[in-house]
Amino acid sequence: MTGTTEEMDAAHVPWREVLTRAQMSSLMLVCLGVWLHAADALIVATMMPAIVASVGGEEYVAWSIALYEIGTILAGATGAWLTRRVGLRKPMGGAALIFAAGCMLSAVAPTMPILLIGRLLQGIGGGGLTAMSFIAMNRLFAARHLARVMAVISVLWGGAAFLGPLVGGVFAEHLGWRWGFVFFGAQALALAVWILLILRLPPAAGSVAQGGRLPLGRLALLGLGILAVAWAGIGISPLRTSLLLMSGLAALTLFLVADERAGVDRLLPRRPLDPRTPIGAAQLMNLAMSVATIALIAYGPLLMVLIHDASPTEAGMVLAVEAIAWTVAAFAFSGAPESRDPFHIALGICCVAAGVASAIWILPHGPLALITIPSGLQGFGFGLAWTFVLRRARRLTAPDDLDRLSGASSTIGHFGYAFGAALLGILANAMGFSTEMTAPEAAHLARGLFIGCLPALAIGLYATWRFTRRGAAEPAYSG
Repeated sequence: MTGTTEEMDAAHVPWREVLTRAQMSSLMLVCLGVWLHAADALIVATMMPAIVASVGGEEYVAWSIALYEIGTILAGATGAWLTRRVGLRKPMGGAALIFAAGCMLSAVAPTMPILLIGRLLQGIGGGGLTAMSFIAMNRLFAARHLARVMAVISVLWGGAAFLGPLVGGVFAEHLGWRWGFVFFGAQALALAVWILLILRLPPAAGSVAQGGRLPLGRLALLGLGILAVAWAGIGISPLRTSLLLMSGLAALTLFLVADERAGVDRLLPRRPLDPRTPIGAAQLMNLAMSVATIALIAYGPLLMVLIHDASPTEAGMVLAVEAIAWTVAAFAFSGAPESRDPFHIALGICCVAAGVASAIWILPHGPLALITIPSGLQGFGFGLAWTFVLRRARRLTAPDDLDRLSGASSTIGHFGYAFGAALLGILANAMGFSTEMTAPEAAHLARGLFIGCLPALAIGLYATWRFTRRGAAEPAYSG
């Protein structure tokens, strides 16, 4: 891994260093893995009304999201374990095949339960592809190129967020929702063939064959914890939801303890949520900011409809501003030198915090166009910070934890969204949430939900300070 003073102080990394013929296949590998996961999730959300009309099972719609997220998190946690033992080719090719199988099963599903199995497989395959794409990025690109590569990924992700619902609408209304799954299954199958039979991957430094069996016990604890948290956010009732949430947190705590004691067979980096370490602070920031920002995604569109009489399309376009702002920020600042990483991270997270805080007043009062401010601030802040979070975390991570760090970022972020959604569900239920609420009642709910995000926001800001402060750079690793 690299982390020299020359790289840290480089004023500018030109695009021609990254967009070369020699590196194009590596860039395509990273981007295609991320694309399938990002676009599929958004397109399926748009197709879901047509799916329910065709196969029924409207009571299981929330599980289509929950199972997808569970598969994503479990695959993200095991990505580093697999790639450290057999390299990138087989795990990434296998993840693409699993994703393709999930898509094809969903395409022919006669009932919702069968489709849910397909969604779980898509989550496992897509989550594995995403986690291993970031592992591949760390292995196949020099540290000085990471910001530019992340800018390309951000453009791709922003494009998926913007175009995904539109493409899903085309399949749902004109071509048939089953062909939407076939469309992505064919892409995943082509990716698997390319990875397994055609692509030439250079030797990956740090990918060494190691013994040890797949840690099924720890994965079971992780899976049960995530399942309980996801279930807590479905069909909210105070007692059941609280019990599930506490049970999930207990299982996840046991997982973290067991994983820390596993030595070289760890799935996550050392002390992954301990703010006293740079990487722990980075992942705690990741977790807390995911919890703090889920309110706009989970409840924003519905609240815009109830309070401001917005159409679903208008509400969707307001949220699309977040993806656009993320892409613009990531692209615009991708050439910044590494020595400025702490400043950009702190500024970006402060922008996210401003977006969440501003929504307390803006979302209840409007007008609708003004809600693009919190949406845009969240997107711009994440786009500004996240590239440099990954780059700084890479420099401060022990070499043997680099792959684990890449997998953990996806795992912890997705868990933060699931945990935040469950917490907001409890709060919304306690405040009397109903789709029949009047506009003033919905405005009161909106204020309560975003105020409820402030504790997580405070934890995220504290973790950001720990991660970006000067003393955090002392245990840097280089080589």
